[in-house]
Amino acid sequence: MNRFGLDTHLGAWTAAKDIAAGRRTAKGLVEQCLETIARLNPDVHAFVAYDAQHALDYAAKIDAGAYAGQALRGIPFAVKDVIETAAYDTTYGSPIYAGHRPSVNAACVQRALDSGAVLMGKLATGEFATQTPSQARNPLRLNHTPGGSSSGSAAAVSAGMVPVAFGTQTTGSIVRPAVYCGVVGYKPSFGMLGSAGMKTLSHSQDTLGLITRDVRDAAFFSTGLLGAKMVEQATDAPHIAVCYSHQWDYVSEQGQAAIERLAQKIERCGGKVSHIHLPALLDELVLLQPRLFMFEALQNLAPEWHHHREQLSPRLQARLQQATTISLNEYLDIRQRVEQGKAVLAELLAHTDAILYPAAADEAPEGLQEAGDPRFGALWSMLHVPSVSFPVELGNKGLPLGAQLIGRFAQDLRLLSVSRWLEDEVLNIL
Repeated sequence: MNRFGLDTHLGAWTAAKDIAAGRRTAKGLVEQCLETIARLNPDVHAFVAYDAQHALDYAAKIDAGAYAGQALRGIPFAVKDVIETAAYDTTYGSPIYAGHRPSVNAACVQRALDSGAVLMGKLATGEFATQTPSQARNPLRLNHTPGGSSSGSAAAVSAGMVPVAFGTQTTGSIVRPAVYCGVVGYKPSFGMLGSAGMKTLSHSQDTLGLITRDVRDAAFFSTGLLGAKMVEQATDAPHIAVCYSHQWDYVSEQGQAAIERLAQKIERCGGKVSHIHLPALLDELVLLQPRLFMFEALQNLAPEWHHHREQLSPRLQARLQQATTISLNEYLDIRQRVEQGKAVLAELLAHTDAILYPAAADEAPEGLQEAGDPRFGALWSMLHVPSVSFPVELGNKGLPLGAQLIGRFAQDLRLLSVSRWLEDEVLNIL
């Protein structure tokens, strides 16, 4: 068990090494996942669909020699239900698409299968990956939200149902549910993982990513998807900048204190820590991000808005109605300011390895009608830079408090390396 009460035996990287060396079978690992799903999913509701025999048959082929030499051979994974699969219905979290079965897999699913990974099923999502909650619950405490919209993805990994799950993020839909459920969220640089077959919500921000047990698994699975093998190498103690902004006003006192303590521990472990303030333009962009989201969502959900408006949730209907007040000139102005913001952020990041920033306001809130405050991922999604979120310590209610590291655009490997240093040298010794 780790310090958050999670069973750490189900690691993708360790399992892949064991399968490759003949110390473990793919079928045995799949059976372990299926037993956990059968036992816990009736309470957690992370999976909306799974087929035990389909997964076992695929694992048997792997044990018989299929996909020899592939990086992800034998590793079980599951998919947020806004990502299309040929073996399972894809409903996008909406009754509009009940029974909808795509003819082909999304690109990321096919890449995982071609690399030898085993698809276990589909995971609960907020409606079209928005803030309307799914039925998933937080395995750490069932009457608290798992976050959203990648709620099923975070819950499934946290509960030990799978070691890896695909999620998506437009605002904070990977980083927040991951820390709420005590696991790791990795939102890559925009476009790093191919999004073909993923339901589009905000085409300038939607990012495909992963939720895993730890940072090493995120690095291992993402590099495997891209046809590379993760190389274990030592990382020098990094320079990390604690970044303050107006968003810190929405972070609880214990959440702020947890990040400050983490910064102090980084210094004690040999890292360099500085303190910076978010430039004014970037603070302003945070306020504009919801307008950008709404304008693009109205374009991308045009068929549903036109033909099935009454089947959209009241929350989503209200947001799309609000989008009709946003002019093209306003939208284009926001897009121009985003491009300016990218240059400002690049300069801010030029002198540090990563920015340390809140991932959520506090512990996962009690209740299942709201998915928590997504604002802390908004700017980084908008500006296309990678981020890794992780639990830091337990709060007063006994649930995780979280933070995230943000890196330079297309410097994902460096960010993952820094995050692994933090996990190994700082967090694992707490």
